Amino acid sequence: MQNNLKGPIMACAVVQLLLKTQSFRFLWTPLTASFRFSKKGYRVLAPQNFLNYESLKQQYKPEVPEYFNFATDVLDKWTEMEKEGKRPTRLALWWVNDKGDEVRWNFEELGFRSRKVANVLSEVCGLQKGDRVMLILPRIPEWWLINVACMRTGTVLIPGTTQLTAKDILHRVQTSKAKCIITDHVLAPAIDCIVSKCQSLKFKLIVSEDHLEGWLNFKDLFTNANADHNCVTTRNQDPMTIFFTSGTTGSPKMTEHSHSSYGIGHTVNGRYWLDLTSSDVLWNTSDTGWAKSAWSSIFAPWIQGACVFIHSMPRFDPTTVLDTLSKFPITTFCSAPTAYRMLVQHNLTSYKFKSLQHCVSAGEPINPEVMEQWKKQTGLDIYEGYGQTETVLVCGTFKGMKIKPGSMGMPSPAYDVKIIDEHGNVLPPGEEGDIAIKARPTRPFCLFTRYIDDPERTDSTLQGNFYVTGDRGIVDEDGYFWFVGRADDVINSAGYRIGPFEVESALIEHPAVVESAVVSSPDPIRGEVVKAFVVLASDYVSHDPEKLIKELQDHVKKVTAPYKYPRKVEFVQQLPKTVSGKIRRNELHKQEWGKA
Repeated sequence: MQNNLKGPIMACAVVQLLLKTQSFRFLWTPLTASFRFSKKGYRVLAPQNFLNYESLKQQYKPEVPEYFNFATDVLDKWTEMEKEGKRPTRLALWWVNDKGDEVRWNFEELGFRSRKVANVLSEVCGLQKGDRVMLILPRIPEWWLINVACMRTGTVLIPGTTQLTAKDILHRVQTSKAKCIITDHVLAPAIDCIVSKCQSLKFKLIVSEDHLEGWLNFKDLFTNANADHNCVTTRNQDPMTIFFTSGTTGSPKMTEHSHSSYGIGHTVNGRYWLDLTSSDVLWNTSDTGWAKSAWSSIFAPWIQGACVFIHSMPRFDPTTVLDTLSKFPITTFCSAPTAYRMLVQHNLTSYKFKSLQHCVSAGEPINPEVMEQWKKQTGLDIYEGYGQTETVLVCGTFKGMKIKPGSMGMPSPAYDVKIIDEHGNVLPPGEEGDIAIKARPTRPFCLFTRYIDDPERTDSTLQGNFYVTGDRGIVDEDGYFWFVGRADDVINSAGYRIGPFEVESALIEHPAVVESAVVSSPDPIRGEVVKAFVVLASDYVSHDPEKLIKELQDHVKKVTAPYKYPRKVEFVQQLPKTVSGKIRRNELHKQEWGKA
């Protein structure tokens, strides 16, 4: 509670400067932070930045100036305010690792260091505005500095996960024509194997204490760099970053975002869905190669002047996560459904999350059973959000709203979201169709710019007046949206259309199931049937498989419509996933249909 009380005090100071800055005018509203306890002892959170869902729709009126750069128009503004005493000095970044090391930077220190890195890029490497920089680093502080430095220099950042292979990197460098690559000692040898095939690549920087032949040492260059740097002028639609999509279906696409689409667009995430104030500490567990890391580890929190917390875990470890939530004053926790599914396997009641107030999930739908287990053991709800690499938050459950487990919530104020048919006509509540965003006559500024070098693919996302997400869904009478599946994932069995998520959610309610993935499988009579790949809880691994399959099938028949039950079940040790934790159903689908 103590941190929350700082919000109203800080608000008066914030408004005086922010309202003078045109591009920042929409970033402030009065703060009302509090929570109450329900009869069952659950913490019911009141919004800090808005009154209710209707009020946030009325509040959200972003201004997009002709010129905008997140580094100067947001980050440096927080520094100015702190220097002028118009707000308390706040941590911008708080980094820890398993060895007990810590890095704590306020906004002034972040600015000082990022300007040094900007000079490394512009002076040492000679990179110009528009040049592309590929960044492949784990969760270390340098990753954040380079992100900001690219904004300052106008270079276009291309993040990549550390799990990329040499073949993956070769494809990305050749396709993007990146001029510079920055990585650590782990991936440097893989890059050296393919560099002769990368004609565009002129500079290789290694973030390491050690020196490697043919590489510029980032830390040496940083130490010797000048701290004075004038940020380049960038227009709101100038390219800022390129994401290679995670590719649950199809090949990865080069998705381009502008300085405003993420730099201003994520106001809707930071202020409303995450409901952050400058006294909050946000921990987002996303991999640095995923767009969600830009969402919740850079733009959304720093737009609100909040602190970004990072634990440098080489891989997701539930015990480490729970210990960290107990030890540090983290107020807001953001993670993928996969992570929550792992966490609820532990005895959460043995941990005390003294500061934690707000839990959110995104990346793919979260199962109602997992939400229920989390709330039962922690007293906290999980607020679901839905979006894509191409967008900011599309739909979400916001504080103060009724939570409908299994629903992705209601449209964010950034978009006009509808369910449409194949001709672009809006469908009534209860009818399944494509989840789409109104994009004509005015395209939302917080929508991706294009798929680079692929105008046909870019054009294919438009259907009538709408941008089509590629996901199928339903909207109910209350305006809540429900995810059915990727358009390619929906199963058509003997005339019945079955969404995999509903079957997976039914399965996970059974104690034997830790995780599942549902796909179509060929069938000579029905055309295709539902098949479930199931990861078992340790206590059930030794059970008779035939009896357990029958038990799971009967369970699904009771929980949901009987025709949806999996006629085929296969037990597996793990499910194929993208680096962001999304289940790659397309791999399982190919496996099934490849057999046929």
